Amino acid sequence: MRILFMGTPDFAVPVLDALVEAGHDIAAAYSQPPRPGGRRGKALTPSPVHARADALGIEVRTPLSLKGAEEQAALATLGVDVAVVAAYGLILPRAVLAAPRLGCLNVHGSLLPRWRGAAPIERAILAGDAETGVGIMQMEAGLDTGPVRLEGRTPIDRKTAGELRAELSAMGARLMVQVLADFDAYPPIVQPEDGITYASKIDKAEARLDFTRSAVEVERAVRAFNPAPGAFFELNGERFRIHAADLVEASGPAGMVGEDLLIHCGEGAIRPTSIQRAGRGVMTVADLLRGFPIPAGTQL
Repeated sequence: MRILFMGTPDFAVPVLDALVEAGHDIAAAYSQPPRPGGRRGKALTPSPVHARADALGIEVRTPLSLKGAEEQAALATLGVDVAVVAAYGLILPRAVLAAPRLGCLNVHGSLLPRWRGAAPIERAILAGDAETGVGIMQMEAGLDTGPVRLEGRTPIDRKTAGELRAELSAMGARLMVQVLADFDAYPPIVQPEDGITYASKIDKAEARLDFTRSAVEVERAVRAFNPAPGAFFELNGERFRIHAADLVEASGPAGMVGEDLLIHCGEGAIRPTSIQRAGRGVMTVADLLRGFPIPAGTQL
């Protein structure tokens, strides 16, 4: 097929690669414009999709919006069979949705209708869902309301958001290629009316750990915010990011530190196993405590 690809972050790159490997003709790749990045945040850095499309010799377009008639006309002239969308980050107006002959297909990282919206992977972990997945959705004007052609499932277990995102990206790439190989074999199935939830965008303030919550909830937050924005606590004005933690059966005042950096929660406790001081590398708790003792009885 002749395909228009629309995506921005790392999550979308395996999907683009899979389409190319399957022999599809990628007419162009749309991605969000380069953003300030680099060591001092001044140089404009292209998105992961932009960089990968450049390497593949695919034309890249980075409009700020698709609402203008000129941009919509430029897109329509590509004459594509279908648009494949993966975490693009811009709203697609009706004219764009209708431009491809077979419409627009989205790789969405949840089992719809649960977790429509911006942060389905993080919200699934925070909610304690037993499983999640990815769906190939036929896009329409509503927020992730379109019918689903094919989906895959996976248990969440103790996976971090980063681990789950990589798994769902690879799964979504496989499923998209499968659908495109025999489009009529995967008719769109309307989403059920029951079980609709919305995955609001992650606010960085949510990453501050609240030890008055149960240890189970705190540990979920550690995984949900790994690798970004990074779950943290503060001590004496310094921020400590927890990258991984174990659940421990213990009781004590919420936020009180025990031996070996055990941290009491509203119910139960956690023991960080991987931690990072501000401006330093990730280390084990034993390595941290050798150079920066946090004695039992410290209140976080």
